[in-house]
This record gives sequence, C-alpha cells and structure tokens, in this order.
Amino acid sequence: MHTQQSQVPFVDLGAQYHTISGEITEAVSKVLRESDFILGREVSLFEEEFASFCEAKWAIGVDSGTSALELALRAYEIGPGDEVITAANSFIASALAISHAGATPVLVDVDADTYTIDVAAIEKAITPRTKAIIPVHLYGHPADMDAIAQLAQRHGLVVIEDACQAHGARYKGKRTGSLGHAAAFSFYPGKNLGAYGDGGAVVTSDHAFAKRLEMLRNYGQKEKYQHMFRGYNRRLDTLQAAVLRIKLKYLEEWNEARRQHAKTYCRLLEQIGVVVPRAATTSESVWHLYVIRIDQRDALKEHLTTRGIGVGIHYPIPIHLQPAYRDLGYRPGDFPVTEDYARRILSLPMYAELTPEIIGRVAETLSEFGITKQTPATWSMPLQPSVYPAG
Repeated sequence: MHTQQSQVPFVDLGAQYHTISGEITEAVSKVLRESDFILGREVSLFEEEFASFCEAKWAIGVDSGTSALELALRAYEIGPGDEVITAANSFIASALAISHAGATPVLVDVDADTYTIDVAAIEKAITPRTKAIIPVHLYGHPADMDAIAQLAQRHGLVVIEDACQAHGARYKGKRTGSLGHAAAFSFYPGKNLGAYGDGGAVVTSDHAFAKRLEMLRNYGQKEKYQHMFRGYNRRLDTLQAAVLRIKLKYLEEWNEARRQHAKTYCRLLEQIGVVVPRAATTSESVWHLYVIRIDQRDALKEHLTTRGIGVGIHYPIPIHLQPAYRDLGYRPGDFPVTEDYARRILSLPMYAELTPEIIGRVAETLSEFGITKQTPATWSMPLQPSVYPAG
C-alpha cells in the first residue's frame, strides 16, 4: 500500500495566477472601469505586441484557435470543393476548422520522432483539389517548415500554421507564426499563453489578408453598418486581451522554465527505460506537453493517478477513427504511426511552476512501476540529444 502524498496536478493554473495576480486584477479592473468590452484598446495593443512577438506584421484577435484556423481558410477563399491537408495526430479542431470552412480535410501520418506532419506523406496526398496545408506544431514542436514551404511553392498551395500549442517556439531561429502565409494560435487557458476563457489569434505578414480577416471576425464590416460580405461574430474579448497582455510579458520566462523541466525529465526518465521525446536540431520546442511512449500505457496511467500524479493522453482516438469523420472513409491501419502512438503515448505534468522535486517524484513513481525497456523509433531526421546539458 502506497503512502498518501499531495496531488501533482497535470496543469496548475492557480500557481501561475498567484505569481501575477496583482497585475491581472489591475488590468481587468481597468477594462471594467472604462467599460470598453468589445474590440477595445487592449485588443489592438495586444495584437501589436503579439505580432511583434511572433516576428510578423499583424495579429488579429478572434474568439478561439478553431476560429483562427477557419477564418484563415475563409480569408484565402478556401471552401467547398477544396481539400486541405493536415495531420491525423492532432486535436480534432485542426480538422473541424477545415470542415467548418466548407472544405474537405485530407489526413496524413506523422513523423515517428517529432510527432509532426510527415512531409513525404503530404506530397503523396496532393491532388488537383488541394488548396492548402495546415502543419500542426504539435506539443510545442515546430513542423519541418522549410520542406513544407518548398512543397507548397511547387504546387501553389497556401500554408497555414496550426501554432495553437507553440507560442514562442522557433524553427531555424524563426518564430512560429512567421513561417507560413498565416498562423493560428489558441489562448485556451491551459496553453503556454492562455487567457481566462477562450480566445485565439491569426498572425500574418500579408496586409490584404489581415484586413480581410479583421472584417471576417466582425460581421464583414469595413466600417460600422457597412458590411462588405457575410462575416461572423468571432472577436477576441477586451477582458481576455488585457489578461493576455500581462501574460505575454512572462511568456519567454515561462517557456524557458518548461525547457529546463523537459531536460530534467529526459535525464531522469531515460535512466529507467522510458522513450522520451526529442526535438529536431532545427527546432526549439516550447514543450506545451511532455509526452512519453510506453507499451504499458494504460496500466502506467492507473499507477500514476492512484498515487496522486495527474496525467493526460493526447490523443487517445485519432481524428480519422472518430465517429465525426467516418464519412471521410479512413480505416484502421491507414496511419500506422498515429495509431501506434494513440495506444502508447502519455503526457506527464508540465507547466512553468514545476520544481525539480516534483519532477523527481514523478520519475520515482514511474520507476516503481517496473518499465520494460522500450524500443525508440528509427530516427528520420537529426535530433537533439535527449539528455540535455545543464543550463
């Protein structure tokens, strides 16, 4: 019988709030005093600051990451009759945004090491109806964007980054958000940059696209009551923008803390036979999630949760096997890497406020489970060492 210990949450939003509560209270109070709730000044200021952070020219605040993806497709006039390629191993919103725009999601498998979209599989999936690629920077790790951009250029395709888990990540020194024609971000509370409710943004350096998207999110208005086309009500709330402005100041610090936590996890877990995640040498992940692979996943999940350690599975049912997408005609076995990982992946606690002691407890509890030595995937691209140097 194990000794009862304090809980280790999977994500601890309260710990983050306590570090900035005074600033948050003042920012929210300011919006309440000014009563500027819809597309207020805090929205435009956050858009300027977030665009600069992403090394892009414009950011357009919207009500969710799903809306960001959908409206980006609509702004490029992608819809019925068109196909958009994205990864099978992602949250279903990556596909839903394509469907909501009226286009057809075309799913492909992922790279065995980085969990991001397999570029060779993209090329095989391109048809005359293909209009765009949505690479997903899954778990905070950028996709292989140079290869994707080259492929898109050859075929005349739009590239919209799904950066909903990758705020601040870099690929060859460049920020996610600056790597495609446009990028979509989510500010769901659990993200590296999270609001206190839903929120999202589209980032771009395409001026005409940015102006169209500004209208799309706000009833298609060029000016009040002058509607240029049938738009939507998909605006980022001023209150959420005020919160995000405060948090954005700390995002680099929080991301660096996550990187250090990932190093500690990797050092401890490799010693007990766990297959740990690696980053490509081209990339700097922001470790939105720390995902291990283990054959005895479900038993390990039970072992950890009964000992007070919060874990998650991202994602237990691949998009192509969801009832919602039965009509696409995919079958079990179509995407072997995605399906294998759906059975084996487990997300461990990851947030900036973790401590070495907490990570040590997670690792010790894992070691008590008695893990059979796992076989890592065959590496298909240069990877950083999983046991990182200190500092």
